Amino acid sequence: MSVAGPPGDKPDSSAGGREFSALLEDSAEDLYDHAPCGYLSTMLDGSIAKINETLLRWLGYTREELVGRRRFTDLLTVGGRMYHETHFAPLLRLRGELGGIALELKAADGTRLPVLVSSTVKTGSDGTAQLIRTTIFDARDRRSYEEELVRAREEAERARDHAQRLARTLQRTLLPPALPEVPGLAVAAHYHPASSDEVGGDFYDLFPLADGAWGFFLGDVSGKGAGAAVVTSLARYTLRAAAVHDPEPATALDRLNTALHQEYHGADPRFCTVLQGLLVPEGDGFALTLAAGGHPPALLISASERAVDVLDTRGGMLVGAIAGATFTTVRRHLRPGDTLLLYSDGLTEARTHGRVRYSEELLRDHVATLAPTTAPALVTALTDLLAGFGEGVDDDTALLALSVPLREGDRP
Repeated sequence: MSVAGPPGDKPDSSAGGREFSALLEDSAEDLYDHAPCGYLSTMLDGSIAKINETLLRWLGYTREELVGRRRFTDLLTVGGRMYHETHFAPLLRLRGELGGIALELKAADGTRLPVLVSSTVKTGSDGTAQLIRTTIFDARDRRSYEEELVRAREEAERARDHAQRLARTLQRTLLPPALPEVPGLAVAAHYHPASSDEVGGDFYDLFPLADGAWGFFLGDVSGKGAGAAVVTSLARYTLRAAAVHDPEPATALDRLNTALHQEYHGADPRFCTVLQGLLVPEGDGFALTLAAGGHPPALLISASERAVDVLDTRGGMLVGAIAGATFTTVRRHLRPGDTLLLYSDGLTEARTHGRVRYSEELLRDHVATLAPTTAPALVTALTDLLAGFGEGVDDDTALLALSVPLREGDRP
């Protein structure tokens, strides 16, 4: 229901329209002068014809100091003036408009104001350029944000460099600094880290035992990082100490299995795969005993037969996974020209061309093409192979090769 007022009380729509129109005019002028951005109109020669209060307040000038007295380029820093003359102005003449250009304005007190500048050329009905309208946005918050991003990135890079240095230092402590010289034997090793940020769990060693014998091993601990490094250190020193006490490789693996299972059988189980070996001088070469605990089989490259023998150690269990694990032992004789290769599965699980897994079969076939070979030549060839995989190497890879040199006059 509506209630009508007394006659003559109808609103004066024409008067209200005039007031609203006036209000719009006032609002338009007020919006120009007190907009959240700066407005500037210049003649074609750059002299300032009009400027709003917002930009005057940012710069600390009065209108009388700028309008008709200064050019837009007078408000720019030296670098900004150079950029304006060589890039901004030519592009504006060519395109008729230009937006989002980062410049710096120089305030009356000499301070610098980072801004984003957009300009448009106003033309007459005949297409002739009349003046240039410029909108200026305060970029101080953006500049602070960008500087903060730069600082954060630099801090992150410093932290990353520090972490990488720590990882490299820790990794070096888990590997022998250099392999010893073994009479009658050529040796070579290589460690290929898949990541520069994390410590891997691959390890190897070669060390002397009593009566001219030599012990060696190569293994791979589950996981990465500090936790894997602790287990790697425990495994390495346990295997060395066990071999000194009893050089039989399977006995060393049994003692490591006991140590790992007792230490890590709870909520954070840890285990590893290992090949533990023993070399004893015998005749013109060495008697080889090799025990395996869940590790990929070693390869024996025969000089006389020019073939690759996969030393079958299937059945050897993971070391540390269960109490009372059993391990597989094989025995061979290394003759002059023979080369023994131990490796971790980072090599055979690498992806060729980013898709296909390399596999133990492809490794065996590749090594066969190198026979006969020596430990240094074999490790060099496999190092080049790893480098060729590029980003296809997802896991760390350790290589250890031992070979009996040919004597003068011997033929492979």
